[in-house]
Parts: sequence; C-alpha cells; structure tokens
Amino acid sequence: MVVFSKPTIADFPLIINSKSTTLCPGIPIVDLSEPDAKQFVVKSCEEYGFFKVVNHGVPLELISRLENEAVMFFSFPLSEKQKGGPPDPFGYGNKSIGPNGDVGWIEYLLLTANQELNSQKLTTIFGKYPEKLCSALNDYVSAMKKMACELLELMADGLSMKPRNVFSKLLVDEQSDSVFRLNNYPPCQELQAPNGKNMIGFGEHTDPQIISVLRSNNTSGLQISLRNGSWISVPPDANSFFINVGDSLQVMTNGRFKSVRHRVLANSSKSRVSMIYFGGPPLNEKIAPLPSLMEGKESLYKEFTWLEYKKSAYKSRLGDNRLSQFERMFEAA
Repeated sequence: MVVFSKPTIADFPLIINSKSTTLCPGIPIVDLSEPDAKQFVVKSCEEYGFFKVVNHGVPLELISRLENEAVMFFSFPLSEKQKGGPPDPFGYGNKSIGPNGDVGWIEYLLLTANQELNSQKLTTIFGKYPEKLCSALNDYVSAMKKMACELLELMADGLSMKPRNVFSKLLVDEQSDSVFRLNNYPPCQELQAPNGKNMIGFGEHTDPQIISVLRSNNTSGLQISLRNGSWISVPPDANSFFINVGDSLQVMTNGRFKSVRHRVLANSSKSRVSMIYFGGPPLNEKIAPLPSLMEGKESLYKEFTWLEYKKSAYKSRLGDNRLSQFERMFEAA
C-alpha cells in the first residue's frame, strides 16, 4: 500500500475543467504491420505530435514483467523507497517534480538507460542487487530503444531523408543521454476535488528529448493539448504504446513536427502506473534544423547542444515554454 504524508488539497495544484476533456477516440493510431506506416507517422507528428502504436511486436510478457516489478517496488514502505532518494536527478521521488517547486500526486523512480548505473542505484535501495527488477528493466529498455529507433527511421523515410538513421543514430550512440522513468499515481479518494476540479498528478509540459515511448496500465489520466488549446483525454490501452514528439525533434524538423503538451490527472479510485523511455542525444550533440528539411526556409531556432538545452530545461518550471529562448527573432517586413 502506498502511503504519502498527510497532505491537503491546498498542497497540490488543481485545474478547472473549463474546456472539454472527454475521452477522445480520434487519437492517431500507427499500425507498424502496415506498409504505409511511415505516412501515418509523419502526419501524426505534424498534426498532434503524438500517436498510439499497435502491432508493435513487443511481447506482452516482457511488459507485464516490468509492470509487476514496478507495482511491487511502489508497494514498499515509504522509508524503504526513500533510500533511493532524493533524486539527484536519478532515484526515487515523491510529490516533488524537479528542483523548482512543481508538485504532483505522484511517486516515481527516475533511472538512466545505462544498466550499470541503474544497478548501483537500485542496489542502494534494496540493500542487494535486485536481479528480477534489473533483468525486467534491461529487457524492457532495450525493447523501447529498438522501437524508438524504428519509429525515428519511419519518420526519416516519410520525410524522404537520407540516411534513414539521421535521427535514430543519436539513440544508438554509446553516449546517448536517454533516461527511463517509472511513475505511480496512487488513488486519492480523500483528496477528490469538488466543483468540477481535478487534481494534477503531473503538470502540463513537453518532453525535452527527441522521442518518448509511454506505456501505462488500464487507468485513465493522460491528457494531451490540441493546437487550439483544448485538452483531450487519451483512452488507456495497456497493450499499446503512446509516442510523444520531443522538443529536440521539433527543432531538428524546424517546427514541422510539434512537441506535444501533455499532463496527467490523478484518479480518485485506481492507481495509474506508467513506464516511459525518453530517447535523448549525446550531451555534446548539436541540435539545429536539419538542412535537408529547410527547403530554402529560414531556420526557426538557434543551434544549441543537448547539454545546453538540458541545463536550461532543468532550471525551468514544468509548464514553461522551454524552447522560447532558443527561437530566432525575425523582424516584420
């Protein structure tokens, strides 16, 4: 059973459902078994910055192994879990999200995609090497990396880019700065908000990396923002994956793909467990619009390294427009 310290509603951010946030059956779906998947991937990235992946080929047994281990970890007493925190930025966190005052009805375990570093962190928490968790984690992260690379190569194909690994090579690189996150949003019946308000589990934000691969159990809560500013709830599907375009990919495509703003609302009766792979480039990688996508257009962004952007993002609040300080300013004609 997950136990948080005794909070009150005033301790957590609330939102008012002033715009439609109904379940939306129209979330774009990409079927990886279809020969024209690349066209659907590109269209989804342009219009939503988000899509659902089916027929992905990832064994359900591999997924359930890690979910079971995650549920077991989050069921530990708080004192045991806190041996892995506070996050530095890796490790166990509870309610606080980042160093700048953002909070949510959440606990999480943030890890790297590096097996050796994860083993050290998890051994600190468990007091010994947690073989089953590390095995499930390593197998799952490897599968997510493979899927992310496949999707990035489909994007390159759909954009007629050569070589087709122009994006995926950044994740394959040994210095790739990818991370992995396990989230648990406990039910919060005692904090069920009145008057049409909902409690924030994880506040609205975009992901700074290139691509994110998300999977959760069958509990609702995830919402994405449309271009008109309205929010739609994403129907949960434990057998599929959801893909977010990240800020870095938005820059590399010179704004053709848009990073999606998203958030998670707490559920009043059921826990929501999610597992996210964030595919990032090496720290010294220069991020800028790719020349083959410019087509005589002006670059919308200044060049920066992933390390520069990562440091900038770490200093910001969740809801900030992190790309704004890297956008080029153009004088009106």
